[in-house]
Amino acid sequence: MALEVRLDVLAAPQVHELVAEHLAGMHGHSPAGHVHALAVDGLKAADISFWTAWLDGRLCGCGALKRLSATAGEIKSMRTRPASLRLGVGQAVLDEIVRAARRRGYAHLYLETGTGPAFEPAQALYLRNGFVGCGPFGDYAATDFDVFMVKVLDAEDRAAQALAGPPRQ
Repeated sequence: MALEVRLDVLAAPQVHELVAEHLAGMHGHSPAGHVHALAVDGLKAADISFWTAWLDGRLCGCGALKRLSATAGEIKSMRTRPASLRLGVGQAVLDEIVRAARRRGYAHLYLETGTGPAFEPAQALYLRNGFVGCGPFGDYAATDFDVFMVKVLDAEDRAAQALAGPPRQ
């Protein structure tokens, strides 16, 4: 069966467990005060869309897109469960987030992630997908524990995506 990425309303207990797992992982690998991941209530905000990835009925990962402005979004809460690593879950969720950003007409897609070995696979994924380092954005401040990245979304590509149909929330 193929990996399925779907828009999620964060209602299922197993989705809550995955978000809690993500938060615990972030707190376990980041210094106090440097975790910017969102809990379930934060992910339910009106300016955030949340997706889950499923394989054979099993929840494998998640990711979110936060609206920063009419032309920019931020990737939030990307997570792949350990049992689902190297199955393409992160790539599939990232692809869906990028498609949504393009449909919305965003020119820039930002993210913040941590430093150290636990964050290296995520950084490698983002670099493979055209993200580059940048300075802090939004309300973030630069620290030794944060990595900021941006992907510039091509205007022609955004226009083609817009023709494909209205954005999904």
